Amino acid sequence: MRRNKHFGMIALITLVSLSALAVILEPHHPEAQEDFAPGNIAWMLTATALVLLMTPGLSFFYGGMVRAKNIISTLLQSFIALGVISVFWYVVGFSLAFGDSIGGIIGDPRSFPFFHNVGTAAHENIATGLPFILFAAFQLKFAIITPALITGSFAERVRFWSYVIFICLFSLVIYCPLAHMTWHPDGILMQMGVLDFAGGTVVHISAGLAALAGALFLGRRSAKGEEAEEPVHIPYVILGTGLLWFGWFGFNAGSALAADAEAVSALWNTHLASAAAMIAWIVYDAAFGKRPGALGACIGAVVGLVAITPAAGFVSGGPALFIGVAAAVVSNAAVRKMKRSAKLDDTLDVFACHGLGGITGMVLTAVFALEGGLVTTGSTALFFTHLLVLVVLVPLILLGSWLVYLITDKIAPMRVSKEQEEAGLDRSQHGELIRGFS
Repeated sequence: MRRNKHFGMIALITLVSLSALAVILEPHHPEAQEDFAPGNIAWMLTATALVLLMTPGLSFFYGGMVRAKNIISTLLQSFIALGVISVFWYVVGFSLAFGDSIGGIIGDPRSFPFFHNVGTAAHENIATGLPFILFAAFQLKFAIITPALITGSFAERVRFWSYVIFICLFSLVIYCPLAHMTWHPDGILMQMGVLDFAGGTVVHISAGLAALAGALFLGRRSAKGEEAEEPVHIPYVILGTGLLWFGWFGFNAGSALAADAEAVSALWNTHLASAAAMIAWIVYDAAFGKRPGALGACIGAVVGLVAITPAAGFVSGGPALFIGVAAAVVSNAAVRKMKRSAKLDDTLDVFACHGLGGITGMVLTAVFALEGGLVTTGSTALFFTHLLVLVVLVPLILLGSWLVYLITDKIAPMRVSKEQEEAGLDRSQHGELIRGFS
């Protein structure tokens, strides 16, 4: 109780101070002088809303896979990111991700603090066909869901206030630099020619690797065997998958930043890869003697969505289908292997599904890209660039994530006590319970 009061007071003072600064500084918001294509504006408003819907979808997807006493906690860990990261993005995050480049690695925090110089006018070299504030709002939704994805790895054993601190530090140390390097015109990965249409590297690989680091850092849950693995509410998982699949059309097709042929291609590739991965997952299960289940179908569909994300606007339909199938096989095999690990407890298999799914998608993007792909053009440059970037980024993200966990744990111990874990996080962290679940 005393700990909650302490962190609650700090959070309240911080929020009030930031609100006062936002008023005092009176940021300049340039107004549009040019005419934008109405169809592009309408599509990007829609895409922005679709991507926001993915985070509540993730809440249900994860919430249905944990034990009854941790449903609210798991739902809230995703949902609270909508609030926390939105404020973070407004204050400093957007500047770090898309501000004037410092060495191609990070944006200058003085570029857009409190959305200074972010208004309805277009930016001179970023998303030039859109109001800059619409682009910032669209990108915010990616920043929100990335740390939310990580929560599946340490579900059922993390303190709420520690988690809030963690997602801010992760966004600061990992997400914003990676977004800048990959998507800013002067970013080092952009300059190298790395292809990441909608966040295979920025979102899924980073979240998957941070999940792996978190599972190792926090250790295994106290529950064992079937008690730990039995999902409580499959209908929640199906609902969450449907919302994610629907929202992912905004995630991928919206990354074209226009209502054009590239957006259409990205939307179709997204759907095809997910459908193929869903089938591949349950077929793989059947090949190993497991009955086809709703849970496997849902996980497979999401893995397909993850894997096609970096490639969505760069490949055609056949490769999209292949990417979905390949990612489902890789992730399913990894899940089976990791479940046998005595040390690793990635509660909802975030690393196997998002980390390895994202890596599979990144590699195959370089194989099948219509421009520069290994198979499609015979050029090896893009393929070896992607491999080099993976070799460098994987240890950096793992190390950086471990550092974020370590700092967070020093500020506020992350793991709940054994008694709190046994009581369930719904009761011990939030004082709330869902009636009707045993």
